[in-house]
Amino acid sequence: MKQCGKVRGEEFYLLALQCAQSLWLQGLPAQSILLLNRAFSADLKGDESVLLKWPLPYAAMVWVMKHYRKEDFIGNPRRHFQHLATRMVEPRKELRSCRAWACWWYACQVFPEMPADQFQIEREGLVEPSYEEISSGLERSGVEGELAIWESASELV
Repeated sequence: MKQCGKVRGEEFYLLALQCAQSLWLQGLPAQSILLLNRAFSADLKGDESVLLKWPLPYAAMVWVMKHYRKEDFIGNPRRHFQHLATRMVEPRKELRSCRAWACWWYACQVFPEMPADQFQIEREGLVEPSYEEISSGLERSGVEGELAIWESASELV
């Protein structure tokens, strides 16, 4: 990923997806999730050719969470995405936070037994967003067609 430097365009996006796949194949689902997060941080407008072949990786995120082997470490994706969404910084802070909440929603569905970070919720007065609020955020901030991609992957949980 370092080869991209600070440029977060199409090459960065594709490389992040490739690294995520490689980590998945090595039995490292938690690290694969981190690289999918990196792909979501790419600076794409939505009309790039790479997105025609490799759409935003919402379905891949669901796949990793649903199909990891129990002997492989995945951590607590619900807590991970809660922290990611609430600690996002620029650039594209709102969009990236919306995407993290979107993945958090998947984690809540796939892993209902995994706890939220209640300490953060109480300390910061955090209110977890509803499906509708996440949808609205993606519609407002996401690239063209992103909401439909997220909703389509939502059916996989």
